[in-house]
Amino acid sequence: MRRRPYGAVVAVGALLASAACASPAGEGTASKAGTQTRTIRPVTGCAAPSWTAPSDLSPTRRPARCAPGTPAPRPLSESRELTIATGTLSAEYVAPLQVALDKGEFKKEGLDVTLKVLPTPDALPLLAKGDIDALWAAPEAAVMNGVHGGFDIRWVAGNFSPAPTSKSGLWVRLKDGESADRVAMAGRKLGTMIGKGSVIAYPMEKALEKHGGGLDEIQYQQLGSADVLTALQNGGVDSAWLLDPVWRRVDGTPGYAFLGGQPPGEPLGGLLYGPSLLNDDVDAGVALVRAYIRTVNTYFAADYKKNATFVTYLARLLRSDAKILASTPSLRMDWEIRAGTTDRLQSAYRAQGVFEGDPLPESRTVDRSLYAEAVGHRP
Repeated sequence: MRRRPYGAVVAVGALLASAACASPAGEGTASKAGTQTRTIRPVTGCAAPSWTAPSDLSPTRRPARCAPGTPAPRPLSESRELTIATGTLSAEYVAPLQVALDKGEFKKEGLDVTLKVLPTPDALPLLAKGDIDALWAAPEAAVMNGVHGGFDIRWVAGNFSPAPTSKSGLWVRLKDGESADRVAMAGRKLGTMIGKGSVIAYPMEKALEKHGGGLDEIQYQQLGSADVLTALQNGGVDSAWLLDPVWRRVDGTPGYAFLGGQPPGEPLGGLLYGPSLLNDDVDAGVALVRAYIRTVNTYFAADYKKNATFVTYLARLLRSDAKILASTPSLRMDWEIRAGTTDRLQSAYRAQGVFEGDPLPESRTVDRSLYAEAVGHRP
């Protein structure tokens, strides 16, 4: 597929206005990838464990897996150049893309992939126009609002869920006489890198239900990644969303409490496709997902941090410290998308006041058909 040159990054609001003047996808309309007739073939190495029912929300659910090295490559007849935007190249959740690129898994499919660092607000209009092909991010409020305005974008593959022992999530500095069992969260100032509209709104809402506060009762303080912990420790904020491995700095320290994190077994991000891979070249869209799934099965199938050599290799790719990388539990890489996740996200965004309009059905936000085809499953 020939790529168009990057145009100027335009405001999401302006594109939403123009999209609304066009004919947006009708209510309940699935993407072309999900509706066109495509042959689903059994895939060697991808038997029953390669698919789990989307309705299974058990926190102990084992992620779907195929045998290492599968699904085998099915090279396209002509090479395609694809661009995937991501907010960072150094976070651990981007590791499958980095490894797939480094190990030649995309090349095996006939894909010439470029990873381009772009914040989601900048990448979203480019994805909607087809100027980039995929976004490695999350269905944040900006994405939901974009789809509501007519953008043809779908979440097509998950990324990870935390290990049961992870304490990445909402941390609070306890007041005198307060215990971790019951924290008065209403009115607290929260330090976060993204602010309102992030997917953390959903797990935060679940945590706040237990502690006398709501998403509309929290004051949000947007901070740089290096400043969130410092602000929590010096009193600039009295709660914060701490990621791996930052939470290790306060874990076990008197006066701090972990209130909750991302629900186990439920990815909240991954691959988002625009029209170029949903409609124009579905073969390339499936090939990209297939390379990603094969990378997970080959390198991230289980507790990958038990392999010190692999951790050293991963740290080099991510340009991080191997000791720091090894200090937190392995992520549970998971390409599947649970039923109702985007419903729950929209509910949380609405509670924050960053999403308006009628709720979007899953058919407008999610397309599981590409990863189903990649593993030979007929959903």
